[in-house]
Amino acid sequence: MKNRRKQRQSRTHAIVWAFLFTLFAAVFAAVMCIQGALRLMDGWTDDLPSLSETDAFNFAQESVMYASDGSTLLARFQLEKREPVTKEQISPYVLEGTVDTEDVRFYEHNGADLLGIARAVVNNLTGGDLEGASTITQQLVRNTVLSQEANDITFERKVREIELAVELEKSYSKDEILVMYLNTINYGDGCYGIEAAAQNYFQVSALDLSLEQAATLVGIPQSPENLNPKTNPDAALARRNVVLSRMLQAGDISQEEHDAAVAQPLTLNPAPAEPADGIYAYPHFTSYVRDELLREDNAYGCSYADLFEGGLTIYTTLDPALQAQAEAARDRQLSRMASDLDAALVAVDPQTGYVRALVGGKDWSASKVNLATGSGGSGRQAGSSFKAFTLAAAINEGINPETLIDCTSPMTLEGGTTIENFGNANYGIRSIRRATAVSSNTGFVRLSEEIGAQTVADVAHSMGIASELSAVPTLTLGTSSVTPLEMASAYATLATGGVRHDAVVITKIMNADGETIYSAPDTSERVLSEEVAGATTDVLRGVFELPGATAYGSGPANGQPVAGKTGTSDDFVDHWLVGYSPTLSCATWIGNPAGSIPTAASITCNAFWRDFISAALADTPVEDFPRTDDPPYDNDFNDRQGLEHDGTQDASGASDNEEGDGNAQTTEGASAPNTVGMTLDEASHALNGFNAWYQEASSDTVPAGTVISQEERDGMIVLTVSTGPQA
Repeated sequence: MKNRRKQRQSRTHAIVWAFLFTLFAAVFAAVMCIQGALRLMDGWTDDLPSLSETDAFNFAQESVMYASDGSTLLARFQLEKREPVTKEQISPYVLEGTVDTEDVRFYEHNGADLLGIARAVVNNLTGGDLEGASTITQQLVRNTVLSQEANDITFERKVREIELAVELEKSYSKDEILVMYLNTINYGDGCYGIEAAAQNYFQVSALDLSLEQAATLVGIPQSPENLNPKTNPDAALARRNVVLSRMLQAGDISQEEHDAAVAQPLTLNPAPAEPADGIYAYPHFTSYVRDELLREDNAYGCSYADLFEGGLTIYTTLDPALQAQAEAARDRQLSRMASDLDAALVAVDPQTGYVRALVGGKDWSASKVNLATGSGGSGRQAGSSFKAFTLAAAINEGINPETLIDCTSPMTLEGGTTIENFGNANYGIRSIRRATAVSSNTGFVRLSEEIGAQTVADVAHSMGIASELSAVPTLTLGTSSVTPLEMASAYATLATGGVRHDAVVITKIMNADGETIYSAPDTSERVLSEEVAGATTDVLRGVFELPGATAYGSGPANGQPVAGKTGTSDDFVDHWLVGYSPTLSCATWIGNPAGSIPTAASITCNAFWRDFISAALADTPVEDFPRTDDPPYDNDFNDRQGLEHDGTQDASGASDNEEGDGNAQTTEGASAPNTVGMTLDEASHALNGFNAWYQEASSDTVPAGTVISQEERDGMIVLTVSTGPQA
């Protein structure tokens, strides 16, 4: 009996000890699991970013670009539509509706809401309206600090998010967090932040949103693409009414307000579509400035992030009035030409280098090629407009512009290349001044051979030509490619009396705090003496002022003295006129953008240039070029040429023995044929060997490119060629 009791007691003790051991083992295992889980979660949060050091809450701001008047908007650059606002600038309906819909216990939890998570799970399992389990603070963290992990649907990311949310609430107040959230959240259609959304969908500020408007926007962040009211109005309307119901349940609106708002249709007032590239005006100029800002190692210290997120304010040199005149002149020129031709123009202030007007073609949207700067393509052959650099180089070398030069045509270079004047006209022996006026190719090649093509290239570079130049004998004929921007800038060096200024398109840049971070520096550098620049200008004035010169009669309508040079490349592919007054330098170009398709001999830039410069200088007082002393003409070329051509005078001296100049006959004494009614090409062949040139005039009766009249003027046969009816 006692033995059985002892056996029962022994079995009972064994069961108790077994139970205690099992319980201890289970508790120990649970503790170890919890500790392991905690260690795992600690590992997940080891590399969390510091909230005190992150710039994630410094919202990206758009940069704006203005013309020189400080008010004409040229562009807005931003990665996202975003306009941060303060709590006082947000409608109470938005503040209340967001909390009621996204995180009803927002003001009660510490960043992570366990009760909210449980409630969302129960609600979603029982078929209620879909609710998220993340707090507003967690969503803010996910969209900013942890944006790189936002699409990582893992428990690890959730733990990291909760950890940062709790930390965030220790550093910021609830209202601060709510406003940061409203300035950050995606409202669809490319809008980030409540102000951008309000402007985009309703064209009102976030403060002035009505109840139904606010509820519409509050509902979007749950699914910005599917609830976009522009593209999915029915879904957006249903979601809006859910938000209104939540606001009613929370007691933030009355039943009457709720019912009235629900009865309202979804009425949008969308803002006009913004340009995809952010450019609002003058795209050739504005895109060029943008590209300069984004160029690697640019002078402005600007990066891609600075331009598209940094909130910069950029002030440029563009003069809207001059730009409008440039575009009007371009349009008139286009109306005078075939549809496959285009036109470009650049105007520069010589005293500063500021680019005041820039037209790079007729349709930026169609081609994205900027003929004024070479962007998206390449430069153009300058033709005879490049002779200005040869002239300046020769004078700088001590060659007198009154020195006689052989302008007979044709001539053959070493190696067999044949050079001819336009129409193979024989200009005989004439001064460099007169050779410039009629743009003798043979005379200038001979002049270039005397001073060296490298000397010409060096002077062109010093004056402002940045493009690579091939130092070959034909360089003086403009065989290297340049841009209208370079040409206008380089010719401006002559207008300033030999002081070069780099082309400037940006005057000032300010950061988001209103601090000036860039001011255009003074880049002025004397590259030619006043005497050399003055003498060069004096010769180039003849291009506009001497009868029979290539731009004769094409000066400004107000009589302002100007100087410059025309140019035509091989096969009439490119046509130029680059000229300047003391206050404005302007390069014009016309041709076919394809670059290899000939235009016509009858086309010139003269009317194009005159149209613009007349309008640009119409309201400015006439200003003469400064008078300068002659530079030292001490090059022995002057004496050598004098001896070689002893007894031969320039055309202005009316010599009887000048070959092909100063008379209307060939050297054999033949009378010039009548070319009226011929095309310019036909007239050029008919007058081959005669001293002849042409000017242009509009005509309502004579077709474009046809000779209207022919006369002898100061010893030269001058043809008047029709440009067709006046535009």
